[in-house]
Amino acid sequence: MTSEHIPGQRVPLTEIGKRNIRIVRTRGIYVLPNLFTTASLFCAFYAIVQAMAGHFDIASIAIFFSMIFDGCDGRVARLTHTQSEFGVQYDSIADMTAFGVAPALVIYQFALSGLGKIGWAAAFIYCLGAGLRLARFNTNVKVVDKSFFQGLPSPAAAALIAGFVWLAVDNKLPAWTGDALPWMAAVLAVFAGLTMVCNAPFFSGKSLAVVRTVPFWFLFVAAILFIIISSNPSLSIFIIFCIYAVSGYVYQAYLWWKGRPNPVKPERDEEEA
Repeated sequence: MTSEHIPGQRVPLTEIGKRNIRIVRTRGIYVLPNLFTTASLFCAFYAIVQAMAGHFDIASIAIFFSMIFDGCDGRVARLTHTQSEFGVQYDSIADMTAFGVAPALVIYQFALSGLGKIGWAAAFIYCLGAGLRLARFNTNVKVVDKSFFQGLPSPAAAALIAGFVWLAVDNKLPAWTGDALPWMAAVLAVFAGLTMVCNAPFFSGKSLAVVRTVPFWFLFVAAILFIIISSNPSLSIFIIFCIYAVSGYVYQAYLWWKGRPNPVKPERDEEEA
């Protein structure tokens, strides 16, 4: 026998029916890793603002800083054991802004706006490629070889775009390339967008072992590389990411020549309906 509920009267929990009660617990978020993600998102926003103001060199550098912060958030979360589903989703949204929207708008404002429909189409192809690349990464993260990326990583693609803009501004490329610069930018944007969604394997560096000691010559080579990069940072960084952007295609051609399978292409059961 159950007692009748009088309006306005507080009913004990046991009389409501425990089976119909769903306890919802609010979850907090971890501050430290999400601060790095927020910093990455801020740098992307700052890059867009600077591009709108015509400060394209600052916009490009802001994208590189966004890459640095993005590379830190996951590592900080793993080191401090503060991984969370919120952090994963927040990082994906920040990555789309930092490595998809921001580079597309920066290169559009810098060189593609004068090409009309071709210009914004090239910028959109890049932005679309970044979105598809990030979505595929999130769904295939557990089924591909962690030693390689499936397609060009979106941060590397963003570095390719930002490096081109920084190189053009820093070395005054518009002065001697003339009308060819917008077409060069369009080709680069389309190339980066398509390369992000291709199946070519790009080395991830995750399989490299951390060593405590290095040979003496390694320090000498590192010093030489530092001097070369510091002499012309924009040119050096752009060349580095250009080499990386074609390395996946070169390795894919090598695999085809040797008859080896693609390490990043998920195997599908052909008999499955």
